[in-house]
Amino acid sequence: MPTDTIYGLVGQALKPKTVARIYKLKHRRSNKSFVILISNLADLKKFNFKPTVSVLKIINQVWPGPVSIIFNKKLCCRLPASLWLRKLLKQTGPLIATSANHEGEPPAQMIAEAKKYFGPAGSEIDFYLSGSPRGGKPSTLIKLKNGKMIIVRS
Repeated sequence: MPTDTIYGLVGQALKPKTVARIYKLKHRRSNKSFVILISNLADLKKFNFKPTVSVLKIINQVWPGPVSIIFNKKLCCRLPASLWLRKLLKQTGPLIATSANHEGEPPAQMIAEAKKYFGPAGSEIDFYLSGSPRGGKPSTLIKLKNGKMIIVRS
């Protein structure tokens, strides 16, 4: 489906079977985490994460927007600026979102490219949602260390 950045392979982040399925579809190493799209800051509690005051200052500088924040080894989140996507996230709950490709391959820019990786709907993928991704490139990726922001990927 289109996200606020690029086409994403998405699934409910709080369902372990779904998470495992996406790792398999993506051909991704299990020690590498995924970005989780959230609808609001309160969703962070669902992952047992409570931001400190210094972390909240950074969050408020970059969110909502196309910036994914690595909070720790297991949690990396993004609060999209896209209103339609945040409304969807309120209905579905947090979604894992990773580029629509196999690990190491170029991200799909259109559904036709995603189908080359994953086949038609109903095979490996339940369904495809057409539309235009908002940004057309992956999110900026930052990590927080000692209350400071470090850019991992621009």
